[in-house]
Amino acid sequence: MRLAAISFTEHGSRLNRTLMDLLPRQGIDCCGYTMPRYAKQYDLMALDIPVRDWTGQMFEEMDAILFLSATGIAVRSIAPFLEHKSKDPAVVVMDDRGIFAISLLSGHLGGANELTGMLANLTGAIPVITTATDVNGRFAVDLFAKKNRLQILDMARAKEISADILDEKQVGFQCDFPVIGEVPKELEVWEEQTVFEGVSGICVTWDENKKPYKHTLTLIPRIVSVGIGCKKGTPMERIEEKVCGALRKSGISMKAVEQIASIDVKAAEPGILAFAQKYGLPYRTYSAEELLRAEGEFQRSAFVEKVTGVDNVCERSAVLSAQNGKLIRKKEAGDGVTVALAARDWSVDFA
Repeated sequence: MRLAAISFTEHGSRLNRTLMDLLPRQGIDCCGYTMPRYAKQYDLMALDIPVRDWTGQMFEEMDAILFLSATGIAVRSIAPFLEHKSKDPAVVVMDDRGIFAISLLSGHLGGANELTGMLANLTGAIPVITTATDVNGRFAVDLFAKKNRLQILDMARAKEISADILDEKQVGFQCDFPVIGEVPKELEVWEEQTVFEGVSGICVTWDENKKPYKHTLTLIPRIVSVGIGCKKGTPMERIEEKVCGALRKSGISMKAVEQIASIDVKAAEPGILAFAQKYGLPYRTYSAEELLRAEGEFQRSAFVEKVTGVDNVCERSAVLSAQNGKLIRKKEAGDGVTVALAARDWSVDFA
């Protein structure tokens, strides 16, 4: 987490300096700002622009902002930049004496609640957290999604699910993957062969079209790797067509893809690079020697082996990039493109 802290008084600057020394030990990359008259004394960066402008920059650059000030200063500073809970950074306020630590913005998805607890532990401050699910000790779907690195496809539906849980309504839970730990009491595990009388539920799946409930909140893990092989100069559109086709036939959303992979001789292949850029996906390449170390049984091609030094590129690269996971779709070839899909081992964790 990248955090920026700002203070306005001498007491606040002293606390700021203390936190700049303590937070890196908690794995937080932090920087502290204060008024120019306190900067040298407490070895902090001098604020040389208006607070509003500074706040706008921090909204763009940081994961979290800590105001060592009155809450009103923080509220007025962040108000012009608020966008959405899924995009806004965590914002926490501490008074300059360190008596209270207040989770102000992005408590769950942004991590403000967790940060507030950490600051309280480091300083002895009283944590103030007002998120309804925390106050009522209830399951929080956004926190669950963040912990398990699940993509929430519909934030409005997530809000409805949270409201149902707070109202103690029946909420179903269906998962296409192994589950570690005990499912919270607020969720009713529903198997397709059983009767479920509720209308809302959570579905953890890589198929975004799967809707087991009347009102389904779909959560997708990004765990699929796509292995690609192609002829030199293959256009991006053809690669896209073949990859999307393989995903569609497998019932896998593009949102479940975490990376694409190939052999190192294709590291600069324009079509693959353009495809990776279009979908914002990392592109990993491996040498023939590395691909040969992939575990599993793969379709052999004497021609591919003669050209590249390895009998199969797409399947091996998919498996290797999936941390030697499971091959879920074998090589599919056509129009000079080969595609294979693999998924790394993954479980939902309630522990």
